[in-house]
Amino acid sequence: MAITARLYGQVFLKAFNKEIDILDDAIACTLHTSGYTPDQDTHIYVSSLNSEVAAGGGYTTGGQNLANDTLTYTAGTNTIMYDADDVVWSGSITARTAVLSDRTPGTAATQPLLVYQQSDVDIVSNNGEYRVAWAAAGVFTIAVG
Repeated sequence: MAITARLYGQVFLKAFNKEIDILDDAIACTLHTSGYTPDQDTHIYVSSLNSEVAAGGGYTTGGQNLANDTLTYTAGTNTIMYDADDVVWSGSITARTAVLSDRTPGTAATQPLLVYQQSDVDIVSNNGEYRVAWAAAGVFTIAVG
């Protein structure tokens, strides 16, 4: 099983336009079935998403907000890291893609997409737990040097 994590192409434009306040806004993680294929160039807002996991089996439509998110700068490596607690659901869930989006703006057509993490195969709950685990380098890390 291989997992790919990517930023959506316009995430920095949306941040610099003040559409995203990554630490103060509600950043949600939603799960999607194999029916969703991320497109970094054309998927900009939540309204671009499809094939969200159906409510039930421990999952609630709209996903779950991140907890304990942080943004740090490391001078020695000139990197900025965004990190948060892993996201965990209890119950029977099958999904292939986890998507982070800013749910604070008013509607799905104005809620920016940030990042997705996609497996090449379906991932099924393990012992009643479905976990989206972030890399040791955080949800994402950006080199600014």
